[in-house]
Amino acid sequence: MSAFDPSTESPIAHAIVAPDGSLSFADPALIALNQRAGGMRGAPLAVPQLATIARLARRLGIVVSRGVVVADDETDVDLWVRAQPDGENVRLTVSGWREIAAWRPVRASPDTQDAFLGSDTDWRWETDAALRLTFVTLDAGPKHGFDAFALLGQPLTAMFSLDTGSDGTLPILDSLARRRPLIAQPARLRSSGRAVTLTASVRHDASGDFAGFVGAARMVVDDVAPPAETETLSPTFTSGLDKALRIPLARIVANADSINAQADGPVQGDYADYAADIASAGRHLLELVDDLVDLQAVERSDFTLVPEPIDLADVARRAAGLLSVRAANADVTITRPAVDVRVAALGDFRRVLQILVNLVGNAVRYSPRGAQVIVTATQIDGRAAVVVADTGKGVAPEDQVRIFEKFERVDPSEAGGNGLGLYIARRLARAMQGDLTIESAPGQGARFVLTLPADPARHQDQR
Repeated sequence: MSAFDPSTESPIAHAIVAPDGSLSFADPALIALNQRAGGMRGAPLAVPQLATIARLARRLGIVVSRGVVVADDETDVDLWVRAQPDGENVRLTVSGWREIAAWRPVRASPDTQDAFLGSDTDWRWETDAALRLTFVTLDAGPKHGFDAFALLGQPLTAMFSLDTGSDGTLPILDSLARRRPLIAQPARLRSSGRAVTLTASVRHDASGDFAGFVGAARMVVDDVAPPAETETLSPTFTSGLDKALRIPLARIVANADSINAQADGPVQGDYADYAADIASAGRHLLELVDDLVDLQAVERSDFTLVPEPIDLADVARRAAGLLSVRAANADVTITRPAVDVRVAALGDFRRVLQILVNLVGNAVRYSPRGAQVIVTATQIDGRAAVVVADTGKGVAPEDQVRIFEKFERVDPSEAGGNGLGLYIARRLARAMQGDLTIESAPGQGARFVLTLPADPARHQDQR
């Protein structure tokens, strides 16, 4: 049953979501959709995908636009949702309203039938094209220690911590790059640490493009603790991924930026916003490709860096300068070391700059508007050091070890990186005989400290 006649022009429905998540106003089509999802007037919005986008727009304070697929009785409805903060409320504009056949299990190919649709599946999950969870078997939550409903709209990594396979690769990345079924992705439940195996088929949209995964999870019966060190990524794999993704992603970003800038003539405002979202997602994927290439390098047993004399204060000033535009857009001020400050150190200039760009970028990302990020260069216990301090929400003591591990983030639901930046940064620092540490407490911001060996000869000149 549908709230609209598909033979007529697709409607555009509007709604206002109150600060408590309830509908304070909605057009009839949205009211009907919400009611069929179990919602009622004055209660929180019952359509998880719409509620998630509204919460995201309110938290970030920006316009969020994306496509979603919503279950509606016996069919699915493909919608385009635009959420715009309006004071304490969020305005929703929902268009598209294209009915599509609901997904139904089909007979799998012989080599994947048992793994994917077999009777040993513990629960099912689905994602959209951005790998956000759109479906999780609800009754699996209590049994395995997670809240299935709360996970809807969250990244897949909010439910699972992904591990490398026996060949040192992440099967899900190969599946994404080649658009083929996901087979035997090892993972662990974040709620319990229990080992699971993930399998999934690829869902395609009407244009044949990647539209998400339809997957299953199977608990590993003979679960053992994960090894202290995982295998490194295969150089062949990262090289192939780099070549397969970098050029098309760069083209996507360039074209989306061109549309957003209206370089070829004016376009509708919504489409310009959509193009900006596409460009942002493309840049995020390019950063992931860069991080995977770096990850493969730093985890090689023969990885070394040749130290050279550098001025750590100068590198810190350069890193702050590279982030100045991003900081200005976020209404954050970066205070950098004074031009007459010199801190002699031994390290690889390019890699030190990479570390500091990561640290300053994180500080800007997690700082509130109007805040200040302070970058200082100094000597600490006879070693050269740079301190990057912010006034964000801070990191709890129990998370301060975890954030330096692979694919780990304090809050995977927040917009941000991919959980590799700090891991790579610390590996680089230690490869230069230095270290990267954190001093923080919840609500009191964070201080990341990069230390490197001091350059004895130049240090004498500075005294």
